[in-house]
Amino acid sequence: MPIHQKTLEKQPRPRRRGGALLEAALVLPIMLAFSFGAVEFGYFIFLKQAVQGAAREGARTAILSSATTAKVNTAVGTAMTAAGLNGTGYTVRILNGTSEASVNPATATAETPIRVVVSCPWSSIAPGMRPMGFIGDDKQITGMTVMTKE
Repeated sequence: MPIHQKTLEKQPRPRRRGGALLEAALVLPIMLAFSFGAVEFGYFIFLKQAVQGAAREGARTAILSSATTAKVNTAVGTAMTAAGLNGTGYTVRILNGTSEASVNPATATAETPIRVVVSCPWSSIAPGMRPMGFIGDDKQITGMTVMTKE
């Protein structure tokens, strides 16, 4: 066999075993943390929007001339139940729009700004939806809406 043909033959390459396994072992925990973190923060944003929607529904009820505190609480409760947050220990506050003073929607005069604040503690949310614990248990999810009484 001529020399030039011998040099063209494929030389056996050294085998490297376990490289892919090592790379997967290094990358997989990071990718799982990103994935679970995205789920947790996405769920937090969903809950923030749900609580904000509940506050908006409460304010829409509070500005009506026939509004009562019970009707506002019912409207907020309906919105929270629709979002799956009916047993989370949320609180509803009906305040004067310009101060921290409570206001009764039944006795508020026309043109009074009414602020409805709905708060839900993050610690009361199902632990299964908080896989990484990036968001602390002391975090409050709060929604607030101000509307003017009719």
